Amino acid sequence: MSFETTPIAAHGGTLVSRVIAGEEHPAALELAAALPSLTVDPRAVADLELIATGAYSPLSGFMGLADYQRVLHEMRLANGLPWSLPITLRVADPRRVRETVALQASDGRTVALLEVREVFTHSKEEEAHLAYGTTDPKHPGVAQLYSQGDFLVGGDIRLLGRTTPPFPELALDPADTRRAFAERGWRTVVGFQTRNPVHRAHEYIQKAALETVDGLLLHPLLGPTKDDDVPAAVRVKSYRVLLERYYPQDRVLLAGFPAAMRYAGPREAVFHALVRKNYGCTHFIVGRDHAGVGNYYGTYDAQRIFERFAPGELGIQTICFEHTFYCQRCGGMASPKTCPHDAESHVTLSGTKVRELLRSGTLPPPEFSRPEVGQVLADGLREVVVA
Repeated sequence: MSFETTPIAAHGGTLVSRVIAGEEHPAALELAAALPSLTVDPRAVADLELIATGAYSPLSGFMGLADYQRVLHEMRLANGLPWSLPITLRVADPRRVRETVALQASDGRTVALLEVREVFTHSKEEEAHLAYGTTDPKHPGVAQLYSQGDFLVGGDIRLLGRTTPPFPELALDPADTRRAFAERGWRTVVGFQTRNPVHRAHEYIQKAALETVDGLLLHPLLGPTKDDDVPAAVRVKSYRVLLERYYPQDRVLLAGFPAAMRYAGPREAVFHALVRKNYGCTHFIVGRDHAGVGNYYGTYDAQRIFERFAPGELGIQTICFEHTFYCQRCGGMASPKTCPHDAESHVTLSGTKVRELLRSGTLPPPEFSRPEVGQVLADGLREVVVA
């Protein structure tokens, strides 16, 4: 069984491939050296690789005006296909933009060719309001948007060079995960997105979902995040400890998702689901305040947004969970759907409180986090503080 026969098709029907390799590569590098160049930030480099490897299928490049506007206003591409977030390249000075430009990473490496189709402008405030639900510059996604250039460049890309991944064994493209699922005989796969360590509540909903499907793709985001998020290296170590000790090895695949975190809440939940469809998932877990930050989104807004699409239209099935916790009176993990007891019986901690405990060397209670995971996080965060 090859990855092409994976039961779920890529979004739009075809898994996009825009990677230049083999005999074409030297000529493309020579061409790039003769072209005007633009330097792009790490977030754009991540998007380039995700476009080129098909993770953002059906996109073959950065959005032009028609796709951009319809995505903002209707969560659809110009052809009507569902898509929830703009994937764009913003520049401060469009004078260097020609028919084809070379895109360079901040270290000077040429990473891609961009075939420019159009250059346009649009209100950053409107994009912030529609995509993030707020124009507050304190929102990390809005702050990132406001820091970028005013001109958007749309056009197809071709990838020339890839970033060396921090965890090579986790660097699986959509074709790789699809192949892995097929080799394992998984016809139904649930994806789980996280930028945080996996605590007991996450474990509970992952395993509940795993009861109904063949496999779990634990797919942590390893691209740029906020400064106060747990560093990727620490998180990856915690995932490995958890999976080795508490999950069946033949039913879980750990892989890295190299995208930047946008913190767009509900819209990013839809985006995460569609991207995991491209990786070959048939199901996707949407929990409490998915991709949220601060108090910008309602607790279950990220679940309700899926109601704006017709059943089956997204091509991936969402599995929604309410807030889960350890109940001391029940003696186990539960949610408001299954637990009759009041909040005083529930073991819940804020992310801020957990980080305070870990940095002081105190582990969270075992009802909140597996002791092995807590120890990895405490050791890792102390090392970050010392450094």
